[in-house]
Amino acid sequence: MSRYTGPSWKLSRRLGLSLSGTGKELEKRPYAPGQHGPNQRKKLSEYGLQLQEKQKLRHMYGMTERQFKNLFTKASKIKGVVGENFMILLETRLDNLVYRLGFARTRRGARQLVNHGHILVDGKRVDIPSYSVKPGQVISLREKSQNLAVITEAIEANNFVPDYISFDADKKEGTFVRLPERSELSSDIQESLIVEFYSR
Repeated sequence: MSRYTGPSWKLSRRLGLSLSGTGKELEKRPYAPGQHGPNQRKKLSEYGLQLQEKQKLRHMYGMTERQFKNLFTKASKIKGVVGENFMILLETRLDNLVYRLGFARTRRGARQLVNHGHILVDGKRVDIPSYSVKPGQVISLREKSQNLAVITEAIEANNFVPDYISFDADKKEGTFVRLPERSELSSDIQESLIVEFYSR
């Protein structure tokens, strides 16, 4: 299954979650799209709830079904709580950390920066968005990309960098200091439902 490239605002309204992280999608119309959007009274089954939670997280990180399931399988082989391990692995993706550093306003934008070769990891160009960053590695911009208007605007608009990342605004680079804790990640996701979905 290919990556979703349709309207992200409509998808956000369908899932009841801001996929861009700004919350703008749900400000005016906080209900599902379509003719009967505001009046829908659809009660989801247990499977429906699990599927919806899985789709929320998958679309939040902009992954294909195959990538998502493979990462879940990897998380299930690590000691500890599977759901938490999975959330942490998602957070270590390069495109996500580029977004967290504020180099892009959305994860989609961050993926594009990585794909187009604007991002360096420990001084080497990495153009794979799913690259897993290890604690201690430094994420920076290629010299030619330092003054790109889209990056400068995104950095200026960003007002929050998580504690597990350190950011040097002058050098325009960040260090992935440590693995995040579950309490530092999205509280909108119930990862236990995703574990149940894949454990069927």
